[in-house]
Amino acid sequence: MVDSWISEIETIHRRRLHRLIVGLDVEWRPSFSRIRNPVATLQLCVGRRCLIFQLLYAPFIPQSLEDFLTDSDYTFVGVGIDADVNKLLNDHDLEVSNTVDLRGLAAKAFDRGDFGNAGLKYLTREVLGKEIGKPRNVTLSKWDEAWLSRDQVAYACLDAFLSFEIGRTLNASE
Repeated sequence: MVDSWISEIETIHRRRLHRLIVGLDVEWRPSFSRIRNPVATLQLCVGRRCLIFQLLYAPFIPQSLEDFLTDSDYTFVGVGIDADVNKLLNDHDLEVSNTVDLRGLAAKAFDRGDFGNAGLKYLTREVLGKEIGKPRNVTLSKWDEAWLSRDQVAYACLDAFLSFEIGRTLNASE
């Protein structure tokens, strides 16, 4: 599944691989104690093609995914992406090479300091002019379950897609 998604992305976007923007997000089971739960899912999105990879249930991490994430020609974008990338490294020994935090990119593009601590919902409204709902029951759901609900899958895809769209709109690869 991962290999075919990467192959499809690289085939469709072969003319602009040196400037490919990839929306990235991760999810994990929320903890209401001092226990820190590991990243459960990695979400990637390019255009309308999203991948949700359940790290906790993968017998191994495909080499193609490791190569994709460390390709310095690709720009991975997200809100608070540095924290997500650190968590991926600490929890799964997965590295991501070329990252851009959308908050800083938006702050620079719009010359607004209030984007510094913005969330995806706020950036979506301000940059894309769209309102999105982030249902708390999905946000705080059990992301470490073997079978994700339809709402979880939709939420995970939407987060990665919106990161991609904001990155594309703000020209993150430049």
